[in-house]
Amino acid sequence: MDRDRVVEILQEIGVLLELKGENPFKTRAYASAARTLEGLEEPLETLVKEGRLGTLKGIGDALQQKITELVTTDRLEYYESLKASLPSGLMDLLELQGLGPKKVKALYDKLGVDSIETLEQVCASGKVAELAGFGEKTQAKILESIAFKKQFASQHRLDQALRVAEPILDSLRGHPDVIRCSLAGSARRWKEILGDVDFLASSRNPAAVIDYFVTQPGVLQVLAKGETKASLILEGGIQADLRVVSDKEFPFALAYFTGSKQHNIVMRQRALERGMRLNEYGLFRSEEETRDPALLHPCATEDEIFQALELQFIPPELREDLGEFDAAEKGRIPRLIEWTDLRGSLHNHTHWSDGNESLEEVAAQVHELGCDYWAITDHSRSSVQARGLTPERLRDQIAQVARINQSYADEGSAFRLLTGSEVDILSEGRLDFDDTLLAELDVVVASIHSGFSQNEAEMTHRLIRAAENPFVHMLGHLTGRLLLKRDAYAVNQQAVIDACAATGTWIELNASPQRFDLDWRLWSYAKRKGVRCVINCDAHRAAHVGYLRLGAGLGRKGWLTKDDVINSLPLAQLRQALGKKRSSCPG
Repeated sequence: MDRDRVVEILQEIGVLLELKGENPFKTRAYASAARTLEGLEEPLETLVKEGRLGTLKGIGDALQQKITELVTTDRLEYYESLKASLPSGLMDLLELQGLGPKKVKALYDKLGVDSIETLEQVCASGKVAELAGFGEKTQAKILESIAFKKQFASQHRLDQALRVAEPILDSLRGHPDVIRCSLAGSARRWKEILGDVDFLASSRNPAAVIDYFVTQPGVLQVLAKGETKASLILEGGIQADLRVVSDKEFPFALAYFTGSKQHNIVMRQRALERGMRLNEYGLFRSEEETRDPALLHPCATEDEIFQALELQFIPPELREDLGEFDAAEKGRIPRLIEWTDLRGSLHNHTHWSDGNESLEEVAAQVHELGCDYWAITDHSRSSVQARGLTPERLRDQIAQVARINQSYADEGSAFRLLTGSEVDILSEGRLDFDDTLLAELDVVVASIHSGFSQNEAEMTHRLIRAAENPFVHMLGHLTGRLLLKRDAYAVNQQAVIDACAATGTWIELNASPQRFDLDWRLWSYAKRKGVRCVINCDAHRAAHVGYLRLGAGLGRKGWLTKDDVINSLPLAQLRQALGKKRSSCPG
């Protein structure tokens, strides 16, 4: 079992123990052990093999035995017994906004709530409002959260889909009977939310490829299996469909099954206007529906299909019929941002607030990955739940960052940590730190973390006032949305973008896959207004560095280029850009 799965199980054990009402020190021990494993700089398997688990912080004999069992046998009897001792529906309750283990335990102990269905029933009867620590408002919020979850029950986040789909795609690529293969559908178009995952492969032996596909790790159920098609349910409840075609058909099938539906309608119409027929089987010199190979206009790649229809190649992310055809006709599809263009992230957290790793651990990891810089922007003091920093702690952190940077300079490395804060935007748009402290920081991200119930005018005013502060470089996760969990708060996004354009404030594309905020649909408007983007990880643990790739994909979907994205700049130019807004400050 790999490290990430071991970490997930340890975290889940801690939650299960809390649900059972176990000693809080015991539950925290599992959470602490999970954080320790996340920060490992060498393979977990090596530590187990060499018997060095016990040297790690917080890993005692009992945890050492459990981790070893997980790594060496792919299972843990203690974990399985613990799960079996509680109703499986309790874990589902934790997915509802505002419900933590303590509240779930109270609902189970007092009202026998063991599933979302029973919770909805007791809320409807008014019994939840009568419980100590709940009340009418909490009951109403729970019902809203249940309704929200039902609305999106068959939908999945992009990262969840890619996590199960990409290993299968890599496996298919290695099969001797597969000529070409790709993701298609919403995943290939990099939609932030999707219903299922589409695979496409070409082969001379489709039956062998289908047989291989249905036996992949992570397959929970085979829904259908034919000679050239198969449908599965993967881990997480995600449906996956595979179609196998001939290699001659592959480019046409890839274009067709990538979509979107609206994009495909325009493509087919362009073919008709040129006396041709375009479908999933080919581009034919005929105005009638046909699959006659004698009429096929050969295209070895998707690029050649676009050429045949007198278009510049349109990247999959742009295929939404939202202006791509006009641009492609004029040869104006830009070179979109690549994740390798990004030189660092300007919004990240450490264990000084609610992150997992130390400053030194973060610096070592991102430096090894080849980043030029990495901003440390732990929460400000009002984010009590996230252990926000007081001004005194922040100044201590600034000093420690300086020492770490000096050590890199002494080694001849150009890599640098940047000091910063994700400062809360309070009511009326006031900031959590005064300007004197903000002026000491390299990077200031201003975000809203509270008061979501304010009306649109109030929320918009808060954000605009923050943008007007000369020490704020960017606004973070502009709408506060959590995909499939929480709607955006009410805000006039265009008005905020206009204010950022007027003040030279950047807007974050928060690359955390539960946010992807600002939404890709608004970046064209922001670009026209001259607002620059910052693609940030909002990293809280080591694995979140990978969000740079996800964020770049959403940036591509928003038509962003390297020139539109601030953190594609080298460090010296970035420092100039960071100083530009402040240079207009009086005094």
